[in-house]
Amino acid sequence: MAVTSARTLKLLSIFGIGATLTAGELATRLGTSVRTVRRDIGTLRDLGYEIEAVRGVGGGYRLGRATRLPPVVFDEDQAVATAVALQTVPTVLSGIRENAARALATLHQAMPARSRVHAEAFTVSSARNYWEFPAPPIDAGIVRAVGSAINRQHLLRVDYTGDGEPVTLTLEPHDLVVWAARWYLVAFDPDADRWRAMRVDRVEPRLPTHTPFVRRDIPHGDPVAFVMTAHDRGDAAAEWQCRGSATLALPASTVAQFAPGGSTVGYDTETTCRLTLGAWSWPGLAGLLLTFDADITDVEPAELRQALHSLRTRITRALRPG
Repeated sequence: MAVTSARTLKLLSIFGIGATLTAGELATRLGTSVRTVRRDIGTLRDLGYEIEAVRGVGGGYRLGRATRLPPVVFDEDQAVATAVALQTVPTVLSGIRENAARALATLHQAMPARSRVHAEAFTVSSARNYWEFPAPPIDAGIVRAVGSAINRQHLLRVDYTGDGEPVTLTLEPHDLVVWAARWYLVAFDPDADRWRAMRVDRVEPRLPTHTPFVRRDIPHGDPVAFVMTAHDRGDAAAEWQCRGSATLALPASTVAQFAPGGSTVGYDTETTCRLTLGAWSWPGLAGLLLTFDADITDVEPAELRQALHSLRTRITRALRPG
């Protein structure tokens, strides 16, 4: 009986995502048979849940639109995922630590004992990765304002601080992307007639416009790919003790995907770009440049050029027989 109840609970949580799934797909997710799935669907209906059967191509089962789930319907894996999320979110959103802690405590109280054991089994501590160079945690109100405009497909007016003075922009917001511990807004700028990847920590939303727009196709068909290949996404060079730059015989979009945290990529030509980055030592910085496996020119400063000469000497010595 306990196994049946747990399986039915998991089935209900699957329906909670809002998708329409066939009995076969549900059986695969639950690790059981189609016959058992149909019996569990009958159990949910007996409990008062409206489970709709959708006929035709793309048909299957889904939760009725008027049906509300209980406040908490978590299996063990979901309990762990929720605990991790609520403990780590303060590292990327400011002003939310207390609310996240309260939410986690509330969920612990509302969870069945078995789920609660998994959620309370550990605590998560965050440590700094010196290669990430994360932006400061973003105000949750900014994320809500931007996310609301994306969800409603409303134009977004913002004050944006890039390399110089703040500018006011009217944007068509499409997606939020978190990459390398930084939040980016993917938006189309109709005034400039181009797509932008913008650091959200440099955005200050103005009052809602309530003006709708029609979504466009994002370059590369994927907001994450667009952010990763955008060389002008607003990143700033980090304050390493050794910092230099060089021109690489690679497109900016290629280097932008693999440049270390705290580096900047400048467009030069279709096939070359200018990379500025830092490291703990000049030989370390030289080694980072060599990882791109491309011709390097216009190396600055002199200390970086000397480090490259030193590496060449070491490599030549290492390749000598005996």
